[in-house]
Amino acid sequence: MSVAVEAPAVEAPAATTTRRLRIHLATAGTVLLGLFPLWFGLSYVLAPESTAPSFGLPAWPHGDAATFLITKGIRDVVSGLVPLALLLLGHRRASGWAMLVIAAVPVGDATTILVHHGSTAMAFGVHYATAAVMVLVAGLVLTEKPASRS
Repeated sequence: MSVAVEAPAVEAPAATTTRRLRIHLATAGTVLLGLFPLWFGLSYVLAPESTAPSFGLPAWPHGDAATFLITKGIRDVVSGLVPLALLLLGHRRASGWAMLVIAAVPVGDATTILVHHGSTAMAFGVHYATAAVMVLVAGLVLTEKPASRS
């Protein structure tokens, strides 16, 4: 009686190259999507009144009321740090899930802009587009397949 033993699957060179490219794109996307909100957030913390008009809403608080914008900055800083920290700690899947969840932030921002009659171009061209890219990059991270063993 003979027993058939299957050899472990070995990825073809093209498949390995494609897999590496996807991983590099997912990593670069995660880093960029972590650094951009970190940068925007810091600009809201350091200069809220000069940064706020670029958000897309028709009006912003001024004077002492503008200090409330710092909370938006802190939210953005945290939104950038969470996926970056998880990626740096080697928790790629968790980083992907975090990014997918955090994509709700720009969706909420865009919806707020539209509800309050702000800039449609900013809502769609920046905030909804950012959410779409976040979902795409999160999808790349979450669908990564481990390397085949040879």
